[in-house]
Amino acid sequence: MKSTTLTSVGDLIAEGLVPPAARESLTPVGDLYAIAINEMMAALIDRNDPADPIARQFIPDADELVTTPEELADPIGDTPMSPVEGIVHRYPDRVLLKLLHVCPVYCRFCFRRESVGPAGATHLSSDALVRAFAYIAAHDEIFEVILTGGDPLILSPRRLEDIFARLRAIAHVQVVRIHTRVPVVSPELVSNTLVDLLRSSGKTIYVALHANHARELTEDAKAACAKLIDAGIPMLSQSVLLRGVNDDVATLAALMRAFVATRIKPYYLHHPDLARGTSHFRLSIAEGQKLVEELRGKLSGLCQPRYMLDIPGGFGKVALDGTAPDEDGRYHLRDFRGRTHLYPPAT
Repeated sequence: MKSTTLTSVGDLIAEGLVPPAARESLTPVGDLYAIAINEMMAALIDRNDPADPIARQFIPDADELVTTPEELADPIGDTPMSPVEGIVHRYPDRVLLKLLHVCPVYCRFCFRRESVGPAGATHLSSDALVRAFAYIAAHDEIFEVILTGGDPLILSPRRLEDIFARLRAIAHVQVVRIHTRVPVVSPELVSNTLVDLLRSSGKTIYVALHANHARELTEDAKAACAKLIDAGIPMLSQSVLLRGVNDDVATLAALMRAFVATRIKPYYLHHPDLARGTSHFRLSIAEGQKLVEELRGKLSGLCQPRYMLDIPGGFGKVALDGTAPDEDGRYHLRDFRGRTHLYPPAT
């Protein structure tokens, strides 16, 4: 039986996830930003809890219509770092390859929320894909290719095999990292066919799993992760620190322990990006630093993520450990090339 994905405010009302009275306030949100929540995630929502952390990640909120002055359409600066369509070359030895612009679910805090969704082109065209691989082949400093989007693991095995066949032809690419939510939100897609394809890819594969709350790591999700890990594919975690989802020590600790118990190494805990309409998710850096400091005193070293921020404008990530604001409350962040940037940026 085909699973159902809720893709409109009307669908959410029909499913009882939002009240009919919310239609007028939420319809403009759905007009701006894609909606998708599949059966698995909808089933995790506690409908008796108005502050349910799963619902908060996927159910639209009228607060998304509020844009603050510092928010940006392209908050991490993918566009200025894109030499050809589909490629982001921010760091010397690695590139992002954005194969598609669709996901099985759409997070309400997504930093690519203005470019993902079914409204525009959903996949790189054949010609764009040829140009993207030509760029990778021409730059022998590229050691790692990060497959992202959109979610690359919703591509068919046939499409993924084509991608890996092209990567196998480029000897200087040794590592392929896959950024995905699929093992959590659509674990049925982690099939034996997919696992065999990754294992025989000819490259060293890492899978970076995005999850933000321990309840996302269901038994089905854990089984999907175990299939990958048992096949020799290491997994890392990526989470976003989100107000109302995981912004307390107990919830963060449960998430990190759940990752480690699933044999996933906690990697990055991202400070929320300055995507438009997401201010209601953002904590202050000081609040995030306090939470991370408390984790250090309570959890095994295996459970410790790095608290990171993407500097707006495309200047890369910076660790927020020990970073202090100036007297105006702004942070002077040093990028990997030694340049300093104010955060939040001037408006």
